[in-house]
Amino acid sequence: MDRPSQEILSALQERAKELNCLYQIDELLFDEQRPQSEVLQRVVQSLFHGWQFPEAVAVSLRFRGERWVSHEEFSGIDYLRAPIVQSGEEVGELAVCYVEKYPERDEGPFLQGERRLLNAIALRLSQFLDYRKLRRATKGYPEPVKSIASEQRSEWGVILDFLYRTDPDLLRRITRKMINHLCWQGVTGARDLLGELPGQELDVEGENRPMTAGVAKDLLELKAPTFEIARDHLGDTEIASCIQRWIREDKNHFLATALERRDSTLQEIGDALDRFQSMSMEEEELSASMRTMLRVALVQRFFTDQLDFVTMAKECVRIQAFQRLAHRIVASVDSRGKLGGKCAGLFLAMEVVEGHLQGANQDTGIRCPKSYYLPSDTLTDFMHYNDLEDLYSRRYMKVDEVRSDYPRIISLFKNSIFPQETVKGLSLLLDEMDSKPLIVRSSSLLEDRSGATFSGKYKSLFVANRGPKRERLAELLDAVAEVLASTFGPDPIEYRMDRGLLDFREEMGIMIQEVVGQEHGDYFFPAFSGVAFSRNEFRWSPRVRSEDGLLRIVPGLGTRAVDRLSDDYPVLFSLHQPDLRVSSSPADIGRYSPHYVDVINLRKRRFETLEIRSLLEHCEGRYPLGTRIFSRIDGDRISRPIGLSLNPQRDDYVATCDGLMQDPFFPQMQELMSSLERWTGAPVDLEFAHDGENLYLLQCRAQSHAGDSTPIHLPTDLPQDDIIFTALKHCSNGLVQGISHIVYVDPVGYNMLEDAAQMREIGRAISRLNDVLPKRRFILVGPGRWGSRGDILLGVPVTYSDIHNSAMLIEVARRQGNYIPDLSFGTHFFQDLVEADIRYLPLYPDEDGVVFNESFLKGGRNQLLQLAPEFAAMQSIVHVTNVPERTAGRHLNIWMSGEEDAALAGLC
Repeated sequence: MDRPSQEILSALQERAKELNCLYQIDELLFDEQRPQSEVLQRVVQSLFHGWQFPEAVAVSLRFRGERWVSHEEFSGIDYLRAPIVQSGEEVGELAVCYVEKYPERDEGPFLQGERRLLNAIALRLSQFLDYRKLRRATKGYPEPVKSIASEQRSEWGVILDFLYRTDPDLLRRITRKMINHLCWQGVTGARDLLGELPGQELDVEGENRPMTAGVAKDLLELKAPTFEIARDHLGDTEIASCIQRWIREDKNHFLATALERRDSTLQEIGDALDRFQSMSMEEEELSASMRTMLRVALVQRFFTDQLDFVTMAKECVRIQAFQRLAHRIVASVDSRGKLGGKCAGLFLAMEVVEGHLQGANQDTGIRCPKSYYLPSDTLTDFMHYNDLEDLYSRRYMKVDEVRSDYPRIISLFKNSIFPQETVKGLSLLLDEMDSKPLIVRSSSLLEDRSGATFSGKYKSLFVANRGPKRERLAELLDAVAEVLASTFGPDPIEYRMDRGLLDFREEMGIMIQEVVGQEHGDYFFPAFSGVAFSRNEFRWSPRVRSEDGLLRIVPGLGTRAVDRLSDDYPVLFSLHQPDLRVSSSPADIGRYSPHYVDVINLRKRRFETLEIRSLLEHCEGRYPLGTRIFSRIDGDRISRPIGLSLNPQRDDYVATCDGLMQDPFFPQMQELMSSLERWTGAPVDLEFAHDGENLYLLQCRAQSHAGDSTPIHLPTDLPQDDIIFTALKHCSNGLVQGISHIVYVDPVGYNMLEDAAQMREIGRAISRLNDVLPKRRFILVGPGRWGSRGDILLGVPVTYSDIHNSAMLIEVARRQGNYIPDLSFGTHFFQDLVEADIRYLPLYPDEDGVVFNESFLKGGRNQLLQLAPEFAAMQSIVHVTNVPERTAGRHLNIWMSGEEDAALAGLC
């Protein structure tokens, strides 16, 4: 048998393996030299290959008093029988049985295809026995058998003959495909097979009237003329290849059908994917069009209909990856939800890693933590189960009302109950996850889209996952409820309102991941974590290019890399030029480095923040990758540790991550970021963690970017009296024009406030001004790190919803008061500014050459009393200047140049 035929038979083998079995039997039946009894015995010995469980099959053939069996005793549990007929008389029987018990299928344990196969073989045996009888009498072939033998000479004809007898509907579809194929090849006469009038040309661009349809013909009647034309123009090899491909595609028609049906549940799609996988078919065996169609349908069904994501994903995802994904979904049997943006981004990134970075024998060392997923209708099911549907209307309330009501909603969710299917699914999840700490993360349908990432808008909560299972399950359910409740928080609602997404009915999926890290005594944490960006929009040196990218790295859990902290700093690297550091002097390196680390306390079962020295002592110096993350600091000297471990009792350490520059980590990240940007066609933003052995991806999304980053040249002819302030470092490109109001928080006055309650009152005053001042026509100027987590003495306590209408945030660092702006590029707070096109600028008024006209910021009539009279007590600290009123109709412009690393604010 030639190779095309072998490929066809191999491709059809999984259709109950009937084709391979049938062809072997045809070979035996067409062997005219072998005695009849020997042929029949060989048929019996070959027949068991065609069944689902061949190792448990026994076969019996009875003909006119004689019997041939595959085993000495033919006995079993379930039987399948077909008669042998000669001249209309039943003269024997072909039977198979299973000697072991198997689950019920179409006919007992037998498949419908196996019934068709047995009938087809019995018919072949009847024809064979008729032929042998006639040959003995007439020495010639009867016409029906001659037809079979002639098609045997073109071996794909055997397949068509088999389909004619066993699956005529499939034969019709293959005939239709061959007619289409011939038409596309421009083969003469093929179009007539479709029922068109001979010689008529279709005028597809003619008059506005229906075209004339030809006379439709039964496709089974067209089989012979279609394949005669094909044989004349294509040749056996091409015909065999086409049939092979079409049968394979038809075998997987069930998967396409499940995906095309809008009412298919996730369980039904998962079952279809399992069935596809069980066929052991390689994805490359599908035609390009079928492969693309299935990929697109899977992406749309599991993730999103968003065209830019679908277009990007269809090029790199694999069908078998969705089968693995489906096994990690915790959902009700009738769930039709999606997995949300965070899941989609991580799935796509890992497909790039596994499918395009890792070679056959190459391991990149890049992993994804074990993850499980709750689909987006988990939220709707939970709310329906607890009669909470009235909460959907709260997104249309005023933000102040949403903010004040949000704590009650959290309490309401945490005291509601989940459907039993969800509880059972999460209980099984805990069995699979064993006792490793978990993180419960949001994955809403709107999340991590280009231009709408919702960075930090929803909650992510750690669960220690220690103790009795009942308590672990209760803690997990409590965390899931709180993350679901964050859908109704003020920040995401304000964020959606700004982007015209408020009317979109939000659905929240959940991603539950194992926390990356290792156990060290009472604590669990990774060696280091961080965020990575393809583009660095704020460069601390003229040698740092935007395309070099940016890394923010912290020891321990990555919360300190994505949150803005008032009392700590991350380690910043230019991804492709790691030697170009932000700080160079030992004093600055020591000051602007991480001093704390976030961990999970396994004994107390909670999230904690520790001083680095305390953690190193607890670990007795055996911190994972400790000698690469930490450096010894001795006065004005910083050096790499000596030896394989650290000695916190003897030495002081600072987290510099210098040793990582000689580690595979940087080449890994460089290749990963470049590949992801190449495959997605846009800069990307990653969250990652490293356990000391492998690098883990935690999140991947499109990187946010400012609206206009065109290089700006600062004006040189502005009168000195019209300059309000200047900056000489950490400047990006941008131009802010037409500012009518300046909100200035006096750093000295803020520092003199007596307690945190008064500082929070300043934050509330800012929030009120954000509501009443003209949108994008005012700037905020004030001390320290706004919106940071930690000591609010070091920054005004605000969130995104408190400042989202401003045009610019300017943080002032005075030598007195310890107010130091954080170059927090990459934090969730900073990403909010970028996405909202709110420009950011740090000011250092006490440095040489800097202009800072504080008298203009504090002078003139304070409009706080007019705009927000309820905050009159704050007027000595919060000053609102109406620029046109103060300057006879002029406005404030701010020019910023990343190339010159300078900025200027002046009146125009």
